[in-house]
Amino acid sequence: MNSIQNPILRGFNPDPSFLRVGDDYYIATSTFEWFSGVAIHHSRDLVHWHLTSYALTRRSQMDLAGITDSSGIWAPNLTYRDGLFYLVYTIVRSRTGSFKDLHNYVITAPDVHGPWSDPVYLNASGFDPALIHDDGRTWMINLQWDFRQNHSGFFGIIQQEYDIEQQKLVGPIYTLLEKQGLIEGSNLYKVGDYYHLILAKGGTGWLHSISLARSKHINGPYEVDSKPYILSARDNEALPLQKAGHGSIVQTPSGKWYVAYLCGRPVGEGENRRCILGRETSLQEVTWSDDGWLRLASGGTDPETTVAAPQGFDPHPWPNRPERDDFDVENLSIDWMSLRVPIEESWASLKERPGWLRLRGRESLRSLYEQSLVAKRIEELHATAETCLEFSPEHFTQMAGLVCYYDTRGNYYLRVTIDDNGRKVLGIVLTDDGVYDELEISQITIDDWQKIYLRANINAADLQFRASPNGQDWQPIGPILDMSKLSDDYNTGPLRFTGTMVGLCAQDFRGTRLTADFDYFKLSYPE
Repeated sequence: MNSIQNPILRGFNPDPSFLRVGDDYYIATSTFEWFSGVAIHHSRDLVHWHLTSYALTRRSQMDLAGITDSSGIWAPNLTYRDGLFYLVYTIVRSRTGSFKDLHNYVITAPDVHGPWSDPVYLNASGFDPALIHDDGRTWMINLQWDFRQNHSGFFGIIQQEYDIEQQKLVGPIYTLLEKQGLIEGSNLYKVGDYYHLILAKGGTGWLHSISLARSKHINGPYEVDSKPYILSARDNEALPLQKAGHGSIVQTPSGKWYVAYLCGRPVGEGENRRCILGRETSLQEVTWSDDGWLRLASGGTDPETTVAAPQGFDPHPWPNRPERDDFDVENLSIDWMSLRVPIEESWASLKERPGWLRLRGRESLRSLYEQSLVAKRIEELHATAETCLEFSPEHFTQMAGLVCYYDTRGNYYLRVTIDDNGRKVLGIVLTDDGVYDELEISQITIDDWQKIYLRANINAADLQFRASPNGQDWQPIGPILDMSKLSDDYNTGPLRFTGTMVGLCAQDFRGTRLTADFDYFKLSYPE
């Protein structure tokens, strides 16, 4: 059987919540400002994984209009009790200065593919909520945020019982851990005689790690592990997987244990290390020490790119998703996402011109409300994205094209528009750490192009846009751009937590919603 090749969930799939139900394994990951919310991945053998559904698919479950970059849906937690799946998640509305305005919710479904219920409100004390179902009762833990001056923000981990019948938190609030530094992302498990807290420690960057605490009583007190961490890349910049932390564990039917954790694959070195793909998810075997603490089965603390596959599983690969989308179906595939609002026929139509995706121009790439943008995760450091566009702008306020997008503060956009002389032009506009720029050197006139073929060649930290009038004769557009700027690690603004996406978009600042038609989209990775 094949080995486990990490990351198992490649490109922008952070904060894994790992769950086994029977012979099925699921991992839920964060989606932040992207719609649909909470990606759910499925495996039957722990080697092969695929994106199977999203839990949050309706505005009633996640109203993200106006949500700032890298806010929105944080750190979901997926559990199962008595034939029902439970998902708790945070909606972070703003994170200005010392404050985080957020709300925690729970939804349920008899099938992990949904439909999921409308949300039940829980609390607003801090992010990273998680449930544990124990002896007929259900408890929720979450981080207690501390906004006060001269405090780190991370007060500790608190716990309260969730009454399933009343659908609310009840009873006293217990503090399980207090002031242990930057601790978050906690998950609570009952194994043997102990309740085990799996903690994310050190922030979600280069110092990220997994640490532990345990207690014989669910409400504490909790004893902190004598080892500062059980998994981390913080002491070795040479490891291909960095930022390792935020663990979630499951046990297989044979008794083996595995931990899912987030990580990043950086390009560059030293201060220029940057994770273009965002934070991804990896998997490793863990075991329990003689004195009852969780440890990596490898005996060390390093995240590993290749892990022995578990025994006793029949291989269960999934069909490969096609590289090319010809837009000849009624709905976009599950790989497509939008910003803050769902993909709807009113602005992204597959019906008005069969075989084409028609986007109606709306707000700018800086908008927190109504962008006409659809995109896919970039899963590898070497990739090519390509499309064919038909678009007839009437004014410089109208544009459409191919975009490599991190967030409103960082994106590269190969766009078609019209200049003041009425000529159709193609060129690059970008936002670099919040600063808008028009690369005039990149602009060419394309009046005689009936179709406009656009391409983005991504080679680790290098991005080269290209264009063609016929899909065969390609010419470079503009200089080689620094792709590494589209990452968590390049920004003077608030912390970033997502990953680079590539996709299609259209804008119309006149408000006439001029349409742009895309014949296909192809995202491929070299062997």
